[in-house]
Amino acid sequence: MENNELERELKKEIEFVFEQDKLKEVVEEIKGQILKYTDKRKAITEGIINLRKKNLEEYKDDEDKIIEYFDHERFVREEAFRIIDKKLKELTILSSSPYFGKFSFEDEFGDETIYIGRFGLTKELEYEPIVIDWRSPVAALFYAGKLGNIKYNGPLGEMTAEVLSKRQFIIKKAELLGMFDTSMDVKDEILQMILSKNAGEKLKDIIMTIQAEQDEIIRQPRNQITVVDGVAGSGKTTIALHRVAYLLYNYRDVLQDKVLILGPNNIFIDYISTVLPSLGEIGVKQYTFRDLAMDILGLEKVMNFKDYMERILSGDREFNKNVAYKGSLEYINELDKIIQELDNEYFKIENIKFYDKVIVNKEEIQKMFDSYFKDMPLFRRSKKIKRIIYSKIKDERDNLVRQINKEHEETISKLSESELKAQYNNIEFIRKNRIREIVQEVIRIKKKLFWLDNPNINEIYNEFNDRKELTYDDLAPIIYLKIRLEGLKYNEEVKHVVIDEAQDYSPLQFSVIKELTACNSFTIVGDSNQRIMPIDGSPAMLELKNILSGSEIYNFILSRSYRSTKEIIEYANKYIEGNKTVPLVRSGEKVVEKHIDSLDNALNKIIQDVARLKKKGYESIAVVCRDLKETEALGKLLKKSIKIKILDREDIIYSSGEVILPSYFAKGLEFDAVILIDTNTSIYDEEYKLKYVMSTRALHELYIYTISSIK
Repeated sequence: MENNELERELKKEIEFVFEQDKLKEVVEEIKGQILKYTDKRKAITEGIINLRKKNLEEYKDDEDKIIEYFDHERFVREEAFRIIDKKLKELTILSSSPYFGKFSFEDEFGDETIYIGRFGLTKELEYEPIVIDWRSPVAALFYAGKLGNIKYNGPLGEMTAEVLSKRQFIIKKAELLGMFDTSMDVKDEILQMILSKNAGEKLKDIIMTIQAEQDEIIRQPRNQITVVDGVAGSGKTTIALHRVAYLLYNYRDVLQDKVLILGPNNIFIDYISTVLPSLGEIGVKQYTFRDLAMDILGLEKVMNFKDYMERILSGDREFNKNVAYKGSLEYINELDKIIQELDNEYFKIENIKFYDKVIVNKEEIQKMFDSYFKDMPLFRRSKKIKRIIYSKIKDERDNLVRQINKEHEETISKLSESELKAQYNNIEFIRKNRIREIVQEVIRIKKKLFWLDNPNINEIYNEFNDRKELTYDDLAPIIYLKIRLEGLKYNEEVKHVVIDEAQDYSPLQFSVIKELTACNSFTIVGDSNQRIMPIDGSPAMLELKNILSGSEIYNFILSRSYRSTKEIIEYANKYIEGNKTVPLVRSGEKVVEKHIDSLDNALNKIIQDVARLKKKGYESIAVVCRDLKETEALGKLLKKSIKIKILDREDIIYSSGEVILPSYFAKGLEFDAVILIDTNTSIYDEEYKLKYVMSTRALHELYIYTISSIK
């Protein structure tokens, strides 16, 4: 027995030494490539300078040639530098940790062992990679949740390989700290180590710990709609971002600079801002739906996100009723009625007369509206018809002017030289006067065509909306009208759309995003348990079949949380029904629930807790209040005793440290410890879901303090 144990330990030691030597070899290769690429960059720089001097001298007298040269040179320089800089950045990152795993497999071509890392690495003038990129097709074998026969999408289509072994490494500063063999998902030791770390000021990538269920979603085909309904902490956002990186790696020629991400608010957009660059991807457009819509519509004044959420949380029944109504299919029907009424009644068609001659009769115009151009949006139709009528007016004008000039020439030809000299000025005056009358007639006719002018769509909607202040819920309806009436399109090409926190999107929002972008490739992630909008029925993200037609829709449910401890998940689960969260078995401190009898005692308790939590090494501690009023009141009192940032605006950059914020700004974020303030002001119908959102922000420790009031 002792001999067997000794043999196992000896084998481990030999393998560890082998992996250490392998690591040194790979690091040396990386260092060599860094030097080569640095020299390449230097050579390109010197080459550009020399070529520039030569061309400036050669074309010093030809300004156009110099401009043409510099335009071309700028393109070449930027492209060359972009490629080299990108490679140098990748190599620099790899020099510290070249790979995080390896796997052995057997397929029809034989046995192979492959190392997997953040980026690929290949020796110059060789084809076999030293390290493969985690996004490459064969890397799916590493992330599969088992050994044995695994199917994956290879260069030749679906392929099968037998995975023989998987090993994971912990490498820091080019030093091998540990390794684990595993036959299932990411080894618990590594996953537990990663998850027990503190929350940083930004979301991080998860390439070392991607689980099989997450990897399946990341590697879904491009031309489909991938919908993920995942519980808090299941990695929805991270999966969506890694899917973007995966798609860009495999379809760069199609998707480069053509991916659009829509997040819930600007705090969240900033929070996720470093994930894609850390995976080597830049140039991805990131907006909130509100900012995108306002930019497209050219609107400057719409109720901001903060005020909008405050109205919802205040329990304003009329306002919440409006939110629900504007997010319903019934509201779309009302908008369609507006469009139909405009089509039927707005344009009062008349004969177009030039003097007394009908040049376009109303039957012909009606036919253009109802038949020839009926498939065009109404306002584009009217513009098209107006251009046709203008063309007919121009033709008639030109005919009359030609006739006048002809008569003028005939008159002149009949006169003797002396008669012409005596009468020319008068004849010319008559000619010009007749032409002036024709021009005035053209102006008069065009003025009479006001009935073909398109009304302002914003004005139409404001009238329909009883001139109330525009809110977030009015943006999609206005875009819908502009699409239907004007054929509005987004002015940038989009080939893939990511929508995060999609549980709060209405059917109309999904519809207008598809129409604006003409895109059939979506990644849509959300949590039906976190929908705090006052809308009945299931979230639209789960009912997309009739909304986003034309593409295959694949739905995934994620129930496992990797964020919070078992104790926090069990506490949060009591606030939700249906898809309960399954915790990873990571135990921590018990959730503390306490009723505090006075505001002074509550302040002292929070101050003591923050100090204690900081002492434990936690880097992000959040006091989460229900709304802004509570946040500002409590925040001002706390600031007298401790350093704490009040997150009361969407444009404040989130960073680590101590922060106090309202519930709706906490969505999508995570903190090492959360102190949840409950004032028992449960006037909002979705209060339980709100508490679920607030409590699931915590990674390691959660405190719920009930206070009678904050004044």
